[in-house]
Amino acid sequence: MNNLATNRALSRREIEIIKLIANEYSSAEIAAHLNLSIRTIETYRKRIIRKTGISNPIGLFKYAVKQGWVQGYFSTGFAG
Repeated sequence: MNNLATNRALSRREIEIIKLIANEYSSAEIAAHLNLSIRTIETYRKRIIRKTGISNPIGLFKYAVKQGWVQGYFSTGFAG
């Protein structure tokens, strides 16, 4: 997580996709949900990786929790 982007560097769509990834949506499910192609979703995922330096879904989940985009997973807080 070395080159962590600020929220401003991420587009609204990229943030939306991070939220969906954090909620366990697959690329195919995200594509169907947003009415986009799987290839488009994969392009967004690559951009998110490039902008944040986070290369796996667990890292994106942790990032989303820290940003307050995903709630209710940790009753005692998230210290990661």
